[in-house]
Amino acid sequence: MRMRRKPNLAARMERNAHLLVKEPAQFRGQWLDTFGYSELRVELGCGKGRFTVETAKNEPDVLFVALEKTASVMVIALERTAAENLRNVRFVNAYADDSTDYFAPGEVSRIYINFCDPWPSNRHAKRRLTGHWFLECYKKILGPGGELHFKTDNFPLFEFSVNEFKLSNLDIVEVVHDLHRNGPVGVMTDYEQRFFDLGMPIFRCSAKVHKAT
Repeated sequence: MRMRRKPNLAARMERNAHLLVKEPAQFRGQWLDTFGYSELRVELGCGKGRFTVETAKNEPDVLFVALEKTASVMVIALERTAAENLRNVRFVNAYADDSTDYFAPGEVSRIYINFCDPWPSNRHAKRRLTGHWFLECYKKILGPGGELHFKTDNFPLFEFSVNEFKLSNLDIVEVVHDLHRNGPVGVMTDYEQRFFDLGMPIFRCSAKVHKAT
């Protein structure tokens, strides 16, 4: 199903152009110096930006760069960020595939992947953002000790992802099968809030890039 184009999308994007990085490759290796922060975190597929905005509000000393391929969704994230007058968030209208073009080795301290497309068909498995090929790219930009945080409502994707983390020699820190069983934990995405309200379990796994001894 095609997503309907948002009314006045171009104008809405332009109003918040100061938050949008149109040529992110130019900042590769220079994000922290350019924007004046000491830590960089990346969110892959930020959607409407609820998680981005709330997390950035809680940690104003961290620079958050959120990638989202669909402009008609990302414009809402831009508007939410502007409404909060946040200075520590930037957006990139791009695919996660290109992350190594935008970030230098070891430049990122943490990557968030929240409720990505599960691509349930086996023939589309290579498109899953938690697959081995993607994880090897993430490991490069994270460097030793860098963190990967993943959440989903899709159990088959979760099982697949945890196994891929292990195959990629990531150090598993946490595996949770019903994150909000005893009440809300952490910042939710818009999707997550919907699933929580329906009583659906949320699965979370966090891992670190192995440090050489």
